[in-house]
Amino acid sequence: MNKTWWKESVVYQIYPRSFMDSNGDGIGDLNGITEKLDYLKKLGIDVIWLSPVYRSPNDDNGYDISDYEAIMDEFGTMADFDRMLEEAHARGIRIVMDLVVNHTSDEHPWFVESRSSRNNSKRDFYFWREGKNGSPPNNWGSFFSGSAWEYDEKTDMYYLHQFSRKQPDLNWDNPHVRREVFDMMTRWCEKGIDGFRMDVISLISKPDGLPDAPVVNGLYGDGGCAFNGPYVHDYLQEMNEEVLSHYDLLTVGETPNVTVEEARQYANDEGTELNMVFQFEHMNLDGENGYKWSTRKLPLVPLKENLSKWQIGLDGLAWNSLYFCNHDQPRIVNRLGDPGSLFREASAKCIATCLHMMQGTPFIYQGEELGMTNYPFRSIKDFRDIESINAYRELTEQRGMDPAVLFPMIAAKSRDNARTPMQWDVTENAGFTTGTPWIPVNPNHIEINAREQLLRKDSVFQHYKKLIAMRHHYEIIVYGHYQLLLPEDPDLFVYTRDLEDHRLLVVCNLSDHNRIYVPDEVFRHAEVLIHSGPDIQDCSPCAESGILRPYESYVLYL
Repeated sequence: MNKTWWKESVVYQIYPRSFMDSNGDGIGDLNGITEKLDYLKKLGIDVIWLSPVYRSPNDDNGYDISDYEAIMDEFGTMADFDRMLEEAHARGIRIVMDLVVNHTSDEHPWFVESRSSRNNSKRDFYFWREGKNGSPPNNWGSFFSGSAWEYDEKTDMYYLHQFSRKQPDLNWDNPHVRREVFDMMTRWCEKGIDGFRMDVISLISKPDGLPDAPVVNGLYGDGGCAFNGPYVHDYLQEMNEEVLSHYDLLTVGETPNVTVEEARQYANDEGTELNMVFQFEHMNLDGENGYKWSTRKLPLVPLKENLSKWQIGLDGLAWNSLYFCNHDQPRIVNRLGDPGSLFREASAKCIATCLHMMQGTPFIYQGEELGMTNYPFRSIKDFRDIESINAYRELTEQRGMDPAVLFPMIAAKSRDNARTPMQWDVTENAGFTTGTPWIPVNPNHIEINAREQLLRKDSVFQHYKKLIAMRHHYEIIVYGHYQLLLPEDPDLFVYTRDLEDHRLLVVCNLSDHNRIYVPDEVFRHAEVLIHSGPDIQDCSPCAESGILRPYESYVLYL
């Protein structure tokens, strides 16, 4: 197994709009990030993944880009970006940019030209097709509800958008598109950035002929048929040869619907494509009836089975990304832990221990290190997220779902749960802004905030800080081989890690009641690396008696 800096790093994702506002306009910005770099240095992270900061009309909060080489006015200037990059590097923190090149904004100059006429030189930068009998060219549905095709009167044709209609898909089959993208990436690398997180990169190669797809839930064909298309690996190998291989970068691809076998190709240890991928199988285990929308908790037995499949399937062949939270996912304390005051911190620590002791590169999403929770939404008017709003309208208006039944499901899984402002202190707006925040602050910032947790030795923040420090110190945590124990236990997540003559035992009680687990004799006198129980200094009594209290966890080292 090749050893590299990015395998040994811990990544922290910043959603700039919600991280820190420096000028009082209610929107987070680049200078706000610079202001908080010392906080991240104290946490111990190595890399910042920065969600999009490019110029954008913000139909999808920056994932609809109108200029890849300009900064969104709300976030600051390119000079502000350069200062942030310099200050981060001065603290030993690398910066990874979000690369969104499956689609652009419909306000990007490429698309403005493309839609101007049928014979424009950039017409083939996007997918334009004739309709069929007054209907769209095929039956694909958008991931943001409705058809994936938008009719354009000017040229009497439809264009493809697998997300918002203001996010037309780029045609990667056109070599001029690839050249433009590679040149843009090179200019960012020359500026000094340290890598790319690649948004839905497994969508860039569409099926030949754009055929109809199997119909999902009676309305549209599954747009997911475009994932892992026929030329996606050719295009990524070309990207690697043209750009990535010339720099020392961290690269991670967002690849919904990816399998272990496909991930071995995307993230192979020979380094011909990407360093790692984000898979979503474990994030879909609490969905119902083919939808993500539900109020179910993540079921532990299937979760263990899935994560173990990825741990073992990529070991020595490719590399795992480790995450539970990001800007598209609700808070993991609500999904797997207990957001109530009794077990909130214990469950946040237990979940963190469980994930961070696995093989792979951990990704922390802003506020996760504080145990932040979902927002208490009360009305559809509370949402800002286009996906949540569109899904609510489609499911109630077109499919007749009872709003009273549907709303709690949307509220539980909305992406807005991750996008409420970072909770810095107990002051108004949680110290995020002196103005009116673009999205409401969670009222529980009085109990959950960074200032309080920095001062308390047993806080969730301090637990994350210790987990990160351990990964930097113990090679076994990075590279050790994984083996699951007790696969059918509904409460306990227990596994071992092995590297040469070193062993770890990770024991997590992910339930709200006491359980018994007695380690094998060989671990009875092992060193306790970390313990999230009531007495955080020592877990020898619990290891000897076998009693695990609710959401208690520990790691033993030989």
